[in-house]
Amino acid sequence: MGGLLFIPALASEIFWIGATLSALGTTLAVIVDIDINLAIVVSSCITLTYVLFGGLYSVAYTDVIQLLCVVLGLVVAVPFAWTNPSVGNLHPSETDWIGTIETPDIGIYVESLLLLIFGGIPWQGYFQRVLSTRSPNDARTLSLVGGCLCLLVGTPCILLGIVAKGADWEMAGYPGNFTTPDEVKSILPIVLQYLTPEWVSLLGLGAVSAAIMSSADSGVLSSSTMFAQNIFKNLLFQKASDKAVVRATWCSIVVVTIISTLMAMSVTTLLGMSYLCADFVYVILFPQLLLVVHFEKHCNTYGAFLAFLLGLLLRILGGEPLIGLPAIIQYPYFSDGVQRFPFRTMAVLLSIFLQVTVSKITNWLFIVKKIPRKFDIFNEFPDSSSNSLDMLTMRKDQA
Repeated sequence: MGGLLFIPALASEIFWIGATLSALGTTLAVIVDIDINLAIVVSSCITLTYVLFGGLYSVAYTDVIQLLCVVLGLVVAVPFAWTNPSVGNLHPSETDWIGTIETPDIGIYVESLLLLIFGGIPWQGYFQRVLSTRSPNDARTLSLVGGCLCLLVGTPCILLGIVAKGADWEMAGYPGNFTTPDEVKSILPIVLQYLTPEWVSLLGLGAVSAAIMSSADSGVLSSSTMFAQNIFKNLLFQKASDKAVVRATWCSIVVVTIISTLMAMSVTTLLGMSYLCADFVYVILFPQLLLVVHFEKHCNTYGAFLAFLLGLLLRILGGEPLIGLPAIIQYPYFSDGVQRFPFRTMAVLLSIFLQVTVSKITNWLFIVKKIPRKFDIFNEFPDSSSNSLDMLTMRKDQA
């Protein structure tokens, strides 16, 4: 199962790294006026260098510095942008920056909320930091404080978005009108470029670059270590030495960086890529993590395997416009190529139900009915006469 669960985790990491590198390239292209593809390649090379040679220590230390840059750069930019003469009255009665949600779109917004919340939990980069703490109490504190800081650090970005909504861009000197995907995804660097002084825009550029590099290096390291441990070590070469695993990690770092760079050059919507990277994690990995951690007595490999297949099948059949995947199943309220029915959440609930049901049935068949071990293809019940609680506990520790 580790090899199967690695697939959606790796896909999500690559989507995420590609989106972050594309954001950095867009920022550099707007403010510094260089080619966006060149900016993406240079950023990828920098990330590759210090992740390849520094590992987790370099990622951890640079994250601290980058976080300080993010807070300083964006906080300083807000008052300059807010008081720019090109920005009108930002009261909601004058500038509609809140917007409205149409009734048919309620399901989309609710599911997006659930997707970003629960799809952000089974994240390799997060668990790397949690498992590297000294004690469970430190891990718990890290998680709670980090969640609160996310809200605080995101506030300047929200305020700059409000400013962008209420700005007179013709008066500010911007020639565009935000009708193309490239302009929409460039809104933050455009605000910094046209609504703040030059030194503030350069400081904001450093903040955005720091935030993006922090996300990219974590994604590269986590996806590479997942491959080295779950695929190279556990499946392909079970007797591989530690030195061989390290070399496999190095190779996978290079490969993941190259794939993510190529994807960054082709994406057109950063927000969509952010949703997509959490999409697969929410639909496929979250039910597995939820059950194996909190309900370990009610799950086994048979249930996990079938739940994985069901979640993956329902997600693929639902389609995905961002990657050109057509919708084979058109759920209620489907229109204009958009699934308005929360089919991802439906897939999550069905996966949980199937995993628990199949696990209960197989436990009953092998433990109570004493089915011969030759039918146990996953070697889930090596001793059908004993209780499988110890084995389930071991699987929880592995997860």
